[in-house]
Amino acid sequence: MIDVFEHAIEGIRTAFREERNMKCHIAALIVVTLLGFFTGLSAMEWALLVFCFGLVIGAEMINTAIERTVDLAMPHRHPLAKAAKDIAAGAVLVAAMVSVVVGMLIFIPHFFG
Repeated sequence: MIDVFEHAIEGIRTAFREERNMKCHIAALIVVTLLGFFTGLSAMEWALLVFCFGLVIGAEMINTAIERTVDLAMPHRHPLAKAAKDIAAGAVLVAAMVSVVVGMLIFIPHFFG
């Protein structure tokens, strides 16, 4: 059972260490967290933000796994390989856009309400 967690933790470390986009997501997470402390968010607002953090980070990790698997299986250009990678990247974009909307719904009333 411990091996499962060790492999999962190593996967998280690899994603954070090697993926440029992951570093961007973490930077955004830090900024939003600081804004949250500054504005005194409610427990429900924090819960929504934490859910969005997990959604985006998880989507980025799945995207990375798909991209690496496709690159391994199909080292040459192929329309299906491109489509798989584009769709996975699109999933990250959707998660990020939804998270931005949730963030706006949470923070705008604190700053302009």
